[in-house]
Amino acid sequence: MHNLFVYGSLRSGFKSPMYDYIRRYFTFVGNAKVKGKLLDMGNYPVAIPTNEEHYIQGELFSINHSDEFSFAIAQLDDYEGLNPEDGEYSAYRRDVVSVQINNSTVTAWVYWFNGDTTGRPLVESGDVLMYMLEKSQS
Repeated sequence: MHNLFVYGSLRSGFKSPMYDYIRRYFTFVGNAKVKGKLLDMGNYPVAIPTNEEHYIQGELFSINHSDEFSFAIAQLDDYEGLNPEDGEYSAYRRDVVSVQINNSTVTAWVYWFNGDTTGRPLVESGDVLMYMLEKSQS
C-alpha cells in the first residue's frame, strides 16, 4: 500500500517544507476524509481514531514510484517523531485507515496522535485548516 492521508501540517494549505517533500515523492489524489476525532490541545489540534461518526478532513496522496515508498515514508516517520531517542515518548504512530474519497474507499497510512487526549474539546469541523483560521481570528 502506497497511499498517504494527511490532515495537519503536511497538508498543502500549511505550505510547510515537509509539504514540499511530500510533493516530491507523492502525487495529490484529492481531498478526502477518514473516521476520527480532531481534538484541541491548546496550541494545536491532534487526531485520534474513533468508531463514532466523526470525520477528519484532509488530503490523499499516492507515491510516484513504489520503489521509493520505504525511503519516503521513513523520512515522514522521522518528521512525526516515530523513532524517539531512548527515554523519549513517540507522540505519533502510523496506522492503516480507510479513506473516503470521491464516493469510494481506499486504504492509506495516517499519523495518529499517540498521547493522552482526556478532557480535550472536539474540533467539530474535523478540519485543521479551518480550525487554525478560526483560532487566529479570535
